[in-house]
Amino acid sequence: MEELLSEDERRRARAAAPGTHEGLRQRRPRAEQERDEAQEETRQARAGQQQAEAARAAAERAAANVRAAAREAERAHRQGIRPVIMPTRAEYEAAKRRLEYREGYFHFAVAGVAGSGKSSLVNAFRGLHNGADDPHVARTGVTETTERITRYLDPNEANPFVWYDIPGAGTLSVPDWQYFNDQGLYIFDAIVVLTDSRFTATDIAILQNCERFQIPSYIVRSKSLQHIQNVLNDMPRVRYEEFETRWERARSKYMAETQKNVSANLLQAGLPPQAVYMVDKEVLLEIAEGNNPEETIDEFRLVEDMLLEARNRRVDASMIPDALAVTTYLNSAASNIAGAFTT
Repeated sequence: MEELLSEDERRRARAAAPGTHEGLRQRRPRAEQERDEAQEETRQARAGQQQAEAARAAAERAAANVRAAAREAERAHRQGIRPVIMPTRAEYEAAKRRLEYREGYFHFAVAGVAGSGKSSLVNAFRGLHNGADDPHVARTGVTETTERITRYLDPNEANPFVWYDIPGAGTLSVPDWQYFNDQGLYIFDAIVVLTDSRFTATDIAILQNCERFQIPSYIVRSKSLQHIQNVLNDMPRVRYEEFETRWERARSKYMAETQKNVSANLLQAGLPPQAVYMVDKEVLLEIAEGNNPEETIDEFRLVEDMLLEARNRRVDASMIPDALAVTTYLNSAASNIAGAFTT
């Protein structure tokens, strides 16, 4: 028996020996396991390498961003540009309470440099004469008379508008760089940026913030009839030229130069192209009083655009208690203005 068992054992040993069919069959699972383990090690090594490369790339991007931010901060410091400061939710709500923002109304701010005629424009939009003995009239003067934001309801109760006369930037009490945030201009539904004889860095700053906060803005150049007269006075006379022809030439020159100046400033500031409305307060006053003045520039277009913007942004039953009444009024006003163009 021992001899038989020994013989069996010898046969099994020979069968399992390397190179035999049985030996190869028994070794295959181990080889496959070793191969799988090697592949897993390779995969893990490759994954680790990819993670390391991704981390290195992220670190390089972060470092590049830091360097770019440092360069931008240095450039801004050299140019006197202040950092952009976004208001917090608490500051936003506090500004709305302070300025008596009311849902269902459209809130217009008239802003710009000191002495550009903001108070006169607020009066003209509401059909009020400067200096009238009326508590609703915004105070005007040669020097900057608005020392704090003043809120004015439209005297016509059918108009869902509230007008704000904003202190002029550039005064000692209102530094240019903090003008927009300090005045809480980010709460308004639309902002009129009023310019006079120049387009300033303050105007650009306001427009940049309007773009940032997605607030509709209107670039308005005031005192336009006087500016046209100044251009006319400086123009060389052409023999036998009628006054109306000279006036039209001066008007065209003034409008072209104003639009060119504004476009150049917008391009330099990295802002999209935007129209400039050239107006005169006396003409706006006549329109507000229901008249159809003979000499106009962009006054009708400005009023129409502002009314249409108000309708598009505020005719919403969830925001306006009586949306139908507001829609009816704005449609009627826009129709009257459109009719004035054709008369």
